[in-house]
Amino acid sequence: MKIIKFAIALVLIITVVFTIIVYPDLPDEVPSHWNAAGEVDGYFPKIWGAILLPLMMIGMTALFYILPRFDPLHMNYEGFKNYYEGFILAIVIFFFALQTQVLLWALGIQISTNLIFPIIFGFLFIYIGFLVENAEQNWFVGIRTPWTLTSENVWKKTHRRGGLLFKLAGLASMAAVFLGVYAIWFVIAIIAAVTAYTIIYSYLEFQKERKETQSGPS
Repeated sequence: MKIIKFAIALVLIITVVFTIIVYPDLPDEVPSHWNAAGEVDGYFPKIWGAILLPLMMIGMTALFYILPRFDPLHMNYEGFKNYYEGFILAIVIFFFALQTQVLLWALGIQISTNLIFPIIFGFLFIYIGFLVENAEQNWFVGIRTPWTLTSENVWKKTHRRGGLLFKLAGLASMAAVFLGVYAIWFVIAIIAAVTAYTIIYSYLEFQKERKETQSGPS
């Protein structure tokens, strides 16, 4: 959809322009990492602190557009093309939010990461839920386990379940803004739990399907 491509380009341009505008006012060192308490515990030199995230945004956007070309199941992307491009848009918005946090903090406008990170991660998880729900079998996007890639039926079941769980994880992550220093650990625990569950679920569904196939009609 052209409007999604336009939105992706617009966010990239806004990020680059914003960075160029504020660059002269940045200090010699720019925050690169925050600890769980929301305190800066790492810095980059000014130039790298300013350009690293925009470079990552541009690189990842290019990568996500190129990947389907190398996928043996590339034809399946047509079935969820809009959701896939929407995912690219979600990624660039995510990085724009990170870049804004870094630059504003460097300029003295210091909003706690324990308020910002749960919200932006939650936003990303929720959209991943929509993507996962609609993704058709492929090698690069979705819950890719040996069992989902072997069985289309297991793929569909796992992704329906996983899509719901990622959305719930996103909402739970946003709620972590009330947890203070425990926020980031709560977010990590949620996504780790969802990941582990979907892997185990895909294995169990595959074993169930294999047993039904081996038993055959009664």
